[in-house]
Amino acid sequence: MAMDKIFYNEASSAKLGWDPNWFGREDFDEDLINEIRKWQRRTGLKADGLCGPSTFRRIFTEREENLSEYKPLISHPTSNHIVHNGSFIAIDWDKVVLWSDEGGLKCEKGTYSSYAGKPDRKPTFFVNHWDVCLSAQSCAKVLGKRGISVHFCIDNDGTIYQLLDTQHAAWQAGGRTWNHRSVGVEISNAYYPKYQDWYVEHGFGKRPVIAKNAVKVHDCGLKEHLDFYPIQLEALKALWAAMHKGLNIPLECPTDKFGKLVEAVDPRCASGKFEGFINHYNLTRRKIDCGGLDLNNMLQQTKSMI
Repeated sequence: MAMDKIFYNEASSAKLGWDPNWFGREDFDEDLINEIRKWQRRTGLKADGLCGPSTFRRIFTEREENLSEYKPLISHPTSNHIVHNGSFIAIDWDKVVLWSDEGGLKCEKGTYSSYAGKPDRKPTFFVNHWDVCLSAQSCAKVLGKRGISVHFCIDNDGTIYQLLDTQHAAWQAGGRTWNHRSVGVEISNAYYPKYQDWYVEHGFGKRPVIAKNAVKVHDCGLKEHLDFYPIQLEALKALWAAMHKGLNIPLECPTDKFGKLVEAVDPRCASGKFEGFINHYNLTRRKIDCGGLDLNNMLQQTKSMI
């Protein structure tokens, strides 16, 4: 079993680009497995000794926090459109950066399903994620190393980055049906309160904080965690409005018979039949993002903007 874990970590390192010294070791051996376990226990992850995608994302973000340099990729983005199937969709937001712009972020070939030259893709739902990274740039790096993708990132200052034409299916929701029927956004938020100082030091100010058990997902109270900046939520509503006007995605979210947001897996979403805007946790119990994002209220505000 130990040899299996050693081989797994070697393969994971080659694929994702991490090194044993990230955990204070030099070799791929049982000592590395034990050090990964210790790190996982400290950070509340399952202590299996394997540096898989979740552990990699967490330690990547922790290492990024210790970098002294941070510069936004572009200071004054001016585009006011996003792209579907090579055509422009107007968006009422003055901070939009396309993958082809200077300082843009993009998804590499082989990390998404291309619909180039095929009939117009008509996504029916939109998936909201938080990235558990410090910035959109960090998120793009992590996605690239994991060989997955997303259409949009919203940075800490509200800049919307489009990484991929929405004609293509980003590998962001987890399942083939979900990916091929959806559009996705990663909203920058490192989630853990220990990163609050990083945001202050880099000029973004304190993030709002959601108290322990103030939000439930899958009937379980979440730990205290960082929330989104108001400017990010304004950008998100502008993006939703553009998706509604340009791709006809209904401004609806999964609700129960009382009209309350479903904060768990919704069978209509999991089957790919729901049309509208959802949180990632509506698709699978393995996800808790975006716990605390009030889709119902946000969508009502979005409707008033149109």
